[in-house]
Amino acid sequence: MQINQSVLAQIQKNCHDYQAQWVAVTKMRPVAVLKELYHLNIKTFGENKAQELNEKYQELPKDIDWHFIGHLQSNKVRSIIDKVTTIHAVDSEKLLQVIQNEAERIDKKIAIFIQVHVAMEETKYGFSIAEAFEFFQKMNKKDFPNIDILGLMAMASFTNNQEQIRKEFESVRDLKTRINALGKWNLTDLSMGMSGDYKIALEVGSTLVRIGSILYK
Repeated sequence: MQINQSVLAQIQKNCHDYQAQWVAVTKMRPVAVLKELYHLNIKTFGENKAQELNEKYQELPKDIDWHFIGHLQSNKVRSIIDKVTTIHAVDSEKLLQVIQNEAERIDKKIAIFIQVHVAMEETKYGFSIAEAFEFFQKMNKKDFPNIDILGLMAMASFTNNQEQIRKEFESVRDLKTRINALGKWNLTDLSMGMSGDYKIALEVGSTLVRIGSILYK
């Protein structure tokens, strides 16, 4: 397995054109390939399993910016909280509170995204649009001093219907606008878009995309 450098160059150009960032999804990829990425000056990695992240963290350079991008169980937070800078898929108030408690325990500030469920698949996690808006209406950020909520995260439906994907991403972008209009929030980011749909996400306004499968060959 190797890095597809022509695809890498295109990802970097597309993200540069839209002033967006990207995370190299490294799940199930061997450490040797991740070292190749690192030597290409790609240092923002995304993992979706706590055990795999912990194992790779031990083997790779410590200046890597680790993001946790998968469904995170509350009982796994402690094992990763000291290793990651950003958690992308905070899908419940319970999980948010656990993250706050663990970050406070080690005196760390951690960035997170609130996950919004807009896809057709019921297997995906997250707040509904209505639940997410209600959450931001009632939440007091002073209760979470160790958490910096950057914005919203979402995954689109697994479909070839690009208009469906676009509409789902637009609904999350519009939700962010409505939340900021409440006056007490300044959400700056949208974590939307993966290998198959990241270009649509960038067009809609995503500021951070998560790229995995197309990066490798």
